[in-house]
Amino acid sequence: MRCTDGGAEKLREQRASASCDRRAGLTDEDAEARGVSGDRHAEVELHRRPRHRAGPGRRAPAAAGRRRRSRGGEERRREEFPRSQREAELVLHQEEDAGRFGRHLSLASIPFLACELRAVTPYKRGFFCGDSSITYPFVETEAISDDVLIAGGAVITGLAIVLGECYRVRFRGVHSRAFVGNRYVSCLYKELGSFTFGGFVGQSLTNMAKLSVGRLRPHFLSVCNITYASINCSLGSYVSEVACRQPKLKLVEEARKSFFSGHASFAMYSMLYLAFYLQARLSWRGARLLRPLIQFLLVMIAIYTGLTRISDYRHHPTDVLAGFIQGGLMAYWVAFYISPMFKPRARQDLSPTSTSLESPLSSQQTVC
Repeated sequence: MRCTDGGAEKLREQRASASCDRRAGLTDEDAEARGVSGDRHAEVELHRRPRHRAGPGRRAPAAAGRRRRSRGGEERRREEFPRSQREAELVLHQEEDAGRFGRHLSLASIPFLACELRAVTPYKRGFFCGDSSITYPFVETEAISDDVLIAGGAVITGLAIVLGECYRVRFRGVHSRAFVGNRYVSCLYKELGSFTFGGFVGQSLTNMAKLSVGRLRPHFLSVCNITYASINCSLGSYVSEVACRQPKLKLVEEARKSFFSGHASFAMYSMLYLAFYLQARLSWRGARLLRPLIQFLLVMIAIYTGLTRISDYRHHPTDVLAGFIQGGLMAYWVAFYISPMFKPRARQDLSPTSTSLESPLSSQQTVC
């Protein structure tokens, strides 16, 4: 397009039109060939070019990205800064729990130790003259002594728990959230600690009953070395006090601790607790009746232990029955409310291919 001398304003318009043509790759001749004037061509090109406006719509994505990056940085700082503090607080709480557990165990064992150390004498209960339930002979030998009871109850149950927990940690990948770093020590601490705590509580209750009730054993007159004729009592009368002729005061005190049976209580507690442990841990599909059979044998051992106390003239039948009830309730309480073996856990795949037939211990619970 040729420039004329019509005026400065016309010249500026033509220059602007020529500049638009050059940016669009068109010459004046191309524009004239298409029948478009310089002014009209510039207007079309201006409409064709995209308009880059710096309005709020363009600034919004960048601002949102900056806000997201800012929030992400703040969250990372909040996570990184107090993480060590939260871990320290968690370890502190766990150590406090361990300390409380030790104190509770010590408190639970006080009545048991007071009776074993003979710091408290039993209540001196009288008897009715002619009562045949306390005239049985004294048998020195016992079918199940205290040593056998401890070996059968504490050692067997404790050894089974040790083997079971070590197997779970070694082959089942059990992890722990306790303050103890070693998984073996942590799992054994929880299971054996719960069992020991229940044993001390149960025996403390037993000894407390023995000392406070003071019921006479079936062989009391034989141990006291007296007869109804020697004390010259009338039949059916109540004898509140009697002078025993037994030089060994230990035997006389033990003859006043009949209710309730400590052997029956501890045997039922330890054997039933082991049965509960097998119920929670043993899940070998290769032998479905193995677990019920072992549990039945354990309960039978506990019942046999209590029955021997009657045949040895150490306890009355009601003493043994009360010991069974107390030991069973203690085992149930510790297993389901103190020990972690029956705590709720996430449901796992129970398909036949999920559990190997060669896996005798349950892998459903991976936290101890």
